[in-house]
Amino acid sequence: MAHGTHDYVDDPRNASIKIDINGELYPRDEAKVSVFDSGYILGDGVWEGLRFHNTRVFQLDQHLARLFEGAKALDMDIGITREALADRILRTCAANDMSSGVHIRLMITRGIKATPYQDPRITISPPTIVIIPEYKEALPETLVKGIRLFTVHVRRGYPDVQDPKLNSHSKLNCITACIQAAKAGADEALMLDPHGFVATCNSTHFFIVRHGEVWTSTGDYCLGGITRRTVIDLCRNADIPVFEKNFSLTDVYGAEEAFCTGTFAGVAPVTEVDGRILDEGVRGPMVARIQQLYLDLLEAECPA
Repeated sequence: MAHGTHDYVDDPRNASIKIDINGELYPRDEAKVSVFDSGYILGDGVWEGLRFHNTRVFQLDQHLARLFEGAKALDMDIGITREALADRILRTCAANDMSSGVHIRLMITRGIKATPYQDPRITISPPTIVIIPEYKEALPETLVKGIRLFTVHVRRGYPDVQDPKLNSHSKLNCITACIQAAKAGADEALMLDPHGFVATCNSTHFFIVRHGEVWTSTGDYCLGGITRRTVIDLCRNADIPVFEKNFSLTDVYGAEEAFCTGTFAGVAPVTEVDGRILDEGVRGPMVARIQQLYLDLLEAECPA
C-alpha cells in the first residue's frame, strides 16, 4: 500500500469494473493495450484524474481544457471533440452503475507504433483513449491527521528541459522524488525549483499558512493545478489573504500550518516537513476551514 494523499480504502467492487478503451468496454482483467503503444514504449501521452460525485464529473471543463492544451503542445490530435470525450466518460460511469465516490483516470497516448522508436511519424493508429473509473476515496484519517513531507534533491526543472506544466505520462522526475522521500521515511516529497525556492510536491501542490496568510509557490515550476487554482479562488472569495510567491524552506519550517491540494484528496493537511512538526502535529484551523470551503464547492457544483 502506498502512503500519502493517495491512500485509499480498497473497494471489492473494483474487481468487476468495466474499462473503456477507444469506445469499447472491457472487464478489468481483459482491459489491455498493445506493447507497441506510444504510452508504454515512451510515456508519450497526456492524462487527467477526475472526481465523479453525485453522477457528475467535478470541474470537468477545466480538466478537459488542460488535457486538450497538453495534447496540442505535444502536437497530438486526440481525434474526438471535448463533448464526445465527456459523453464517453459519463457513459463509462453509467455502464458501471456508478454515482459517487469514484476516481477516474483518463489517459490518452499518441497510439500504436510500427516499431519501438520515438518519432511520432511512425505512429500507425489513432490515439489510444483509456477511461478507468474506480470506487476510490481518500482515507478519512489522511484528511485529519495529515501527511509528512521530505525535501528531496530532485528539482522541478526549467520548461525548456521538460515543461512541468505538461501533464504528460512521463513522470520519472516525480517518481524519483517519491522514491527518495519514501526511503527517508516520509509520505511524499517536497520539491524545490531550480533557484532553491519551494515549488510543489511530487503529486500534489503545496501551501503554507503564516500569520493568517496562505502562501503557495509562484506556479512557474508546477503543473497548472486545478485544485490549486480552486483553493486560491476560494481563499480570495472568503477574504483569506492568499499569495503566489517565492518562499524558502525556512519559511516552511516556521509556518503555523501547511497543506497539499489535488483532485483525489482535495485538501490534505501537512503536519511534518523534514522532521519539523507543524501546529503540534495536528490539523490546524485554517486547513479545516479551507477543507470545508472546498467541500461546499463540491456539493454546490455536483448537487445530490
